[in-house]
Amino acid sequence: MPRRCAPGPGTAYPTVPAAGLVTVARNRARDRLRRESARPAKELAYVVNDIGAIRARTEHSDPHPVRDDELRMMFTCAHPALDRQSQLALTLRLVSGLTVTEIARALLQTDAAIGQRITRAKNKIRHANIPLRVPPAELLPERTPHVLGCIYSVFTEGYWATGGPSAIRDELCDEGVRLAQELCALMPQEPETHALAALVLLHDSRRATRVDEAGALVPLDEQDRSRWDHGRIARGLDRLRRASGSRGPYLPQAVIAALHASAPSWEHTDWTTICAAYDRLLQLTDSPVVVANRALAVGFRDGPDAGLAALEEVAHDPRLSHSNLVASARADLLRRAGRGADALRWYRVALDSNGSEPSRGFLQRRIAECQG
Repeated sequence: MPRRCAPGPGTAYPTVPAAGLVTVARNRARDRLRRESARPAKELAYVVNDIGAIRARTEHSDPHPVRDDELRMMFTCAHPALDRQSQLALTLRLVSGLTVTEIARALLQTDAAIGQRITRAKNKIRHANIPLRVPPAELLPERTPHVLGCIYSVFTEGYWATGGPSAIRDELCDEGVRLAQELCALMPQEPETHALAALVLLHDSRRATRVDEAGALVPLDEQDRSRWDHGRIARGLDRLRRASGSRGPYLPQAVIAALHASAPSWEHTDWTTICAAYDRLLQLTDSPVVVANRALAVGFRDGPDAGLAALEEVAHDPRLSHSNLVASARADLLRRAGRGADALRWYRVALDSNGSEPSRGFLQRRIAECQG
């Protein structure tokens, strides 16, 4: 549970005792009830009960290499009887405490689809009497991709909060970094675990500069690099070196993050190598988010018109129908091309889409700039 694990200033990350896990979940549920009075209390109580059931079924007296309670439950939920998307949705809902809406945005699906997927997964577990137990050590590697995906989703929701008043949710960022490093300690010979740890550490090094004093988003090209956490950058680069040999999707993403973190200025960013890393990433995933981000990188390497042409590949991708990513990217490329009127129109389209309050504030600022 992120809030339980968040350390105080200058302290080490505490472990979460199994006996306290349900209490943590219950406290978090009460916090949510206070914040989200419109949300049915029955639903939150149901989540707490599910967490308790998973905890009870994962406890056993035998020694096990997975000592962290949240990692234990993540490995447990990665049962092969469930498809990968159901594993991920179920884990993020019941173990990490993300809302259905947050999970839907992370997985590029609708709230209804995610809700149904979670319900079907829980029903399958109950009706088929699927044993939810922590897998033995020899089965951990085959379930590791699931755990990596869960950890990155938790960190991502913290780093790019999809809703609410804050652009960043510190407790989720902290938990994602903690879990990534715990997983490295558990599986030090798995290069992809180091790749994920490198990725979250390098991103997290910029956390303090991503919002201004008013809480508004600050884009990368406007961030004060002297305030980046250079200790985290060094640890991230060390993890990146240990990720050599990884064949998974986190290594090229970590390379991109490292190139940004090591560039002395925005103007000296190595966009050629960043584009090459995106090309490698697209060999491993067909994510439209990756295509859109690559288009922005192409725009910085070859000019905004080239970026706009690359963006057309996902301009009508249905997986992005509930996202303002394409509209925001198009608006930014048009602004950089000096086409202020066209950029203004697309910033307004992006503003009409759902997003966090800081994201909407950033778009409103861009609209004001275009209006001159």
